[in-house]
Amino acid sequence: MPAKGFFTQTGPYSDGTHINLKEDSRGSNMNPVLQLAVLLLLSLVNRVGSIAPSGGYCINNQCFAVFRDPNDFSRAQNECRDQEGQLMTVRSSVEHDVLSVLLGNFKGSFWIGLHRPLRCPDPVARLRGYEWVTKDDESDFSNWLPDFNMNCSSQRCVSVSPELDFRWSQKPCQDQAAGFLCEYTSVGMCQSQEESPGETVMYTTPYGFVVRDLLSAPPGSTALRMPSETKYLCYAEMWQPAPWNCEMDEGGCEYKCTESPNKTPSCYCPPGKTLNPANKVTCEQQLVVDPCLALSCEQICYMNGDSYACMCDRGFQLADDARSCVDFNDCNDPRQCPGENSVCVNKPGGFECICKAGYSTRNGQCVDVNECVSGPCEHECHNTHGSYKCSCYDGYRVDPKSANKCKLFCGKEECPAECDPNNNFQCYCPDGYVVEERVDSTVCIDMDECSDLYCEQKCQNTFGSYVCFCSLGYVLVDGYKCVESDDDSSEGTSAPDTPTTISVPYPDPTRQPSGGVPPGGLVGIIIFTAVFIVLVVFLADRAIRRRAKRTNSIALKAEEGEDHGFHQVKAES
Repeated sequence: MPAKGFFTQTGPYSDGTHINLKEDSRGSNMNPVLQLAVLLLLSLVNRVGSIAPSGGYCINNQCFAVFRDPNDFSRAQNECRDQEGQLMTVRSSVEHDVLSVLLGNFKGSFWIGLHRPLRCPDPVARLRGYEWVTKDDESDFSNWLPDFNMNCSSQRCVSVSPELDFRWSQKPCQDQAAGFLCEYTSVGMCQSQEESPGETVMYTTPYGFVVRDLLSAPPGSTALRMPSETKYLCYAEMWQPAPWNCEMDEGGCEYKCTESPNKTPSCYCPPGKTLNPANKVTCEQQLVVDPCLALSCEQICYMNGDSYACMCDRGFQLADDARSCVDFNDCNDPRQCPGENSVCVNKPGGFECICKAGYSTRNGQCVDVNECVSGPCEHECHNTHGSYKCSCYDGYRVDPKSANKCKLFCGKEECPAECDPNNNFQCYCPDGYVVEERVDSTVCIDMDECSDLYCEQKCQNTFGSYVCFCSLGYVLVDGYKCVESDDDSSEGTSAPDTPTTISVPYPDPTRQPSGGVPPGGLVGIIIFTAVFIVLVVFLADRAIRRRAKRTNSIALKAEEGEDHGFHQVKAES
């Protein structure tokens, strides 16, 4: 939490009025429309990349910056584009003179935005077959070296250097130059401020360079007049005095900026210091007793007419005790985080703009991320706004258990099998199908899962799967069980719209799918069945022979008994 602060706003304005935060309506304060416009300039300020320019210059509606960062031509152009600019074009003698201003104190070659597409040089063309990075050859000026190479294999990119008097030199695009020059075009430029005797004006542009001598300044630039230390902001061709909107560079305040109860940007100073009554932005040593000490303000103490009161920093509002500060939801303001792909997240004392899933920040904007670059799909990937969609080749469909994978699909009773081109005996079938080897091909035949009694009561076979349903008075549970219904009016269950699919592991090149039988397995089954039949016939034959032998033995014994047995003879008296 910020420490307690104290600032006073005494002293007259240029029109002779004294400051009263409740009644302040001076022209230098921005109206709400202007405040919102300055907020939009924040995106302009955020253009400055990680590489700081070593100098710059602005004229008319253009600004130019020099970067002493070794890069090849392509990376130099990308650096300029990341700041909403481009490599510098030298179309006139005026822009040629800018080169001497920017590079007068440097050595080495620097890329400009001139290169040759994949074609041969043309001696009669305006730029001898070269073109600007804007894909045109419009130019009223050229400055080639005398030893221009007309060969088709000549170097395709162009640099300039002080050593060669800023003449255009052909250079390999992949070589690293000492740096590069960027060009920016703006609208609503402000003319430079006039300097009074004994005064100097320093300009800070949104492109990252600070200069004194400037003919014009782009929107978002600030001007600091010395020795008064007054500040101004360039907007819509006008210089707005500080404090301006607090969201931009703390409104130009030396310490901090806040909005007064009437929504006017105001600067305030830390305890022990007071606001400079002349420039309204810098802080001076407090020479009198601090009248805010008795108020015990949690954050800010300000002069309200002839008395003092507490106020809160941006992102907070005054509590009921008129001293404490509580956070309020900045995201309730629909102007925060503009753009349909941006989301506002409230935080203590402020807020943060983040991008929706599938989007990333680029130059202050939320742009779509092409997820297909990372190859998330097994077969084909189609990028969409904020996401992506996977699709499959013919003969496959998206795996319902994993949307980025594909599985074999037939959809009819018989389909060609998917065989390894290096091993014709390694074939695969979709779930619910079995491999059948034929004379000239291998096919997948739909299995009748109902024959395996997967369902508790009734079963209907489908292509690649099956569906279970129940008899009258029962309801289907867990896709295969039938439970007696408490509802007497129950008429049973019909076949569901979605087939019940057997869970089968996805096949890989070293494993056959569980639904298919390899050709070697079929041969084994046939051999086993033949051996089993021969064994049964053999055992049956032996059993018949033993039975016949036993029957013959009994019959033989009966005949011997008749030949050698005793007969009863009756004696006659």
